[in-house]
Amino acid sequence: MTIRKEMLMHTKIDPNVRKMVTIILLVSTFISLMSQTMMITALPVIQHDVHRSLNTVQWLTTGYTLMIGVITPLSSNLYECFTNRQVFLGTLGTFIAGTLLGCVATSFGMLLAARLIQACAGGMLMSFQMTTMISIYPPEKRGSILGLSSLVIAAGPAIGPSTAGLILHFLNWHYLFILVLPFMVLACVLGYFMLPNYSTPQPIHIDFFSVVISLIGSALTLGSLTTFTVNSALGWAMLISGLVILTLFVRRQLRLTNPVLKVKIMTYPSFCLMTIVGILAFMVLLSTEQLLPIYAENVRHTGSFVSGMILLPGAICNAITAFFAGKLYDQYGPKWLITTGGLLILLASIPLVTISTRSSLLTLTLAYTVRMIGNALVFSPALSEAFRALSKRENSHGSALNNTLRQSFGAVAVTMCVVIADIPASLVAGIKLAMWVTVLLAVLMLLVFWSYLAYQKRQTTTL
Repeated sequence: MTIRKEMLMHTKIDPNVRKMVTIILLVSTFISLMSQTMMITALPVIQHDVHRSLNTVQWLTTGYTLMIGVITPLSSNLYECFTNRQVFLGTLGTFIAGTLLGCVATSFGMLLAARLIQACAGGMLMSFQMTTMISIYPPEKRGSILGLSSLVIAAGPAIGPSTAGLILHFLNWHYLFILVLPFMVLACVLGYFMLPNYSTPQPIHIDFFSVVISLIGSALTLGSLTTFTVNSALGWAMLISGLVILTLFVRRQLRLTNPVLKVKIMTYPSFCLMTIVGILAFMVLLSTEQLLPIYAENVRHTGSFVSGMILLPGAICNAITAFFAGKLYDQYGPKWLITTGGLLILLASIPLVTISTRSSLLTLTLAYTVRMIGNALVFSPALSEAFRALSKRENSHGSALNNTLRQSFGAVAVTMCVVIADIPASLVAGIKLAMWVTVLLAVLMLLVFWSYLAYQKRQTTTL
C-alpha cells in the first residue's frame, strides 16, 4: 500500500468512530495488562491457600508472561487473515473464558489454566491494539497515539500489584478475576456494536510448520528459565534445543514469501535499536516492580496492601508522564526525552542499591516513583521511534515482534532477578545485588540509544 493510500485510509475513518475505537482498545488492553501483574502481591496469599511452594505458585506470573511470548508471534497472521472485528471479539471472548475459569477455580491446576488462557488473549490483544492504533491514525500523530499505547503498556502492569493489594485487603483472591470480568464483558459488548470493520482479510497462506516450530521453540526457550532453578541440566537442554528450533524458524521466515513473522524488519536499524531500548526499559520496570514487594513482604513483613501501595504513586506518575512524553516526542523527537529518562532511572537507583533492613519505605516509594517517571520518558518515545521506518503492511509484524521480544525478555529479567535475590544467605543482600543488575540494564539501555543517535548522525552526514 502506498503512502497516498495510507493517508486516504486515515481520512475515511470518522473521527468520532476513531475515538470510540481508541477508548475500547485502550481500556480492554489496560485491564488485560493489569491482570498480568495482579498476582505479584497475591502469591503469598495463594501459596497459603493452595498449599504449594512459592517456586510453584510463581508460575501464575511467570507462566502468564511466558505464554504471551509464545502466542504473540502468531498475531500478525491472524490480523491479516481475519477482519479486525473478528480478531477483537475472538480475543476478548478467550480472555473472558479464562477469567470465568479463574472465578470458580478450586485448585491450583484450574487457577494456572485460567491464567494461561488469559495470557493467550492478552498477547493477541496487545499486538492488535498497537497495530490498529498505528493503522487508523495519520503518521504525524504517531507519537501521541503510541504515547497512549505505551501509557497502557507500562501503566497496566505497574498498577496491577497495587490494585491487587487493595482487593486482597478486603476480599479473597477469587475477586482478582470476579472484579475484572464485568469490565471485559462490557468491552466485548461495546466492541460488538460499535467496532467497525476497517480491515479486509487477505488471502494469504499460513505456513503451519512455522507455527508449530515457533510454539515449540518459544516454549522450550522461555520455559527453560524457570527450569534452571530446579534442574540445571534439563534447563540447559531446553534452552539449547529451543534456540536451535527458533534459529530454524527465523531462517524459514527469511525464505518464505508470506512469512508468519517478518523477522527481516529487525535489519532496519531504527526498529532494531529502538526495540532493544524499549526492551531494556521494560526489563528494568518489571524487575524493580517484582523486587520491591518481595522486600516489603519478606523483609519488612508488611501485608500485600502495603506492598501494593509502595508501587501505586509510581504507577500513577508513569501513566501521566507517558501521555505527555508521546506529545513531546511529536514535537522534539527522542534525543533529550530518552537521555533524561535514562539518567532519572540511574539517579533513582541510589536508594535501591543501598537497600537495608532499615530502609525507609517512603524513600523506596519515592525512588520507585522517580524510576517510573524516567521509564515513561524512555519507553513511549522508543516505541514511537521503532515504528518510524515500517510500512503499514509491516506494522502488524512490527507489533508482534516488539511485544514478543519485550515480554520474553521481561520474563527473563524477572526470573533472573528473583533467582539472584535468592542466592545469598541474606535476602536483603540478594535484593541489593539484583538491583545492581537493573542498574546495568539501564546503562546498557543508554549505550544502545546513543549508538542509535550516532547512526542517525552518520546517515545525515552521508545524505
